[in-house]
Amino acid sequence: MTPEQEKTALVTGGSRGIGRAIARRLAADGMLVAVHYAQRKETAEETVESISRAGGRAFPVRADFATDSGLDELFAGLESGLDGRPLNVLVNSAAVYATPDDPATPQRDGFVPGFSGVTPAEFDRIFAVNVRAPFFVTQRALSLMAEGGRIVYVSSAVTRIAWPLFPYAMSKGALEMLGPRLANELGSRGITVNSVAPGITDDTETNSWLYEVPGAVDGVSGMTALRRLGRPDDIADVVAFLASDAARWVTGQLIDASGGMALAPVPPGM
Repeated sequence: MTPEQEKTALVTGGSRGIGRAIARRLAADGMLVAVHYAQRKETAEETVESISRAGGRAFPVRADFATDSGLDELFAGLESGLDGRPLNVLVNSAAVYATPDDPATPQRDGFVPGFSGVTPAEFDRIFAVNVRAPFFVTQRALSLMAEGGRIVYVSSAVTRIAWPLFPYAMSKGALEMLGPRLANELGSRGITVNSVAPGITDDTETNSWLYEVPGAVDGVSGMTALRRLGRPDDIADVVAFLASDAARWVTGQLIDASGGMALAPVPPGM
């Protein structure tokens, strides 16, 4: 049995999109993976089943991070699934853009509009899920985490690109501030803390608009140095590296995994 096959991981938001790709990749590396979901139990079960079919090990854990009871629910399910094992890897991937389940604030295709259109309900939910939750999930997880553990935060390239996603970008900026400070505090335990910042990534529900807006795929590809859309597996591979022993000397870092999105103005005709 390899060292990875003895390890465990929790991936928040692990039932779909980038989180699902991360859960699958860590399971493929031999880890027992807790796949967190908020509402869609069937999606989490499908992710767990796909991991099992590939020969991996996983179990679902539910928690709505917008509620006060979410943390208790998460860790009750996690500790039950770990069955006495320590936690080795924590990947905070769960995030929201808007408040689709609040009838007073329509989803507007999944995106909060410009500055003047943001509502207090949307702002509060985004910060509850994207900032408050990973902060306190990490705080609670430390008592379960083994020495030499790995913590990874999934941020976003919007912290350096002026997309009109005000509260979302602000929340990811706050998340990035946590990494280096926590890395410094936890270094004595051999625990590394790093962040990964994807760009616009294909094959996710959040970015389904790419195929609804004429020219969006070509436009985004054209403003990316590697001239294509990102894929969830592109991000999962970077996270898997940071979760591995190969990254034991990397901590407190933010890794841009956007394919070089918006590095410079795109020349006409390119």
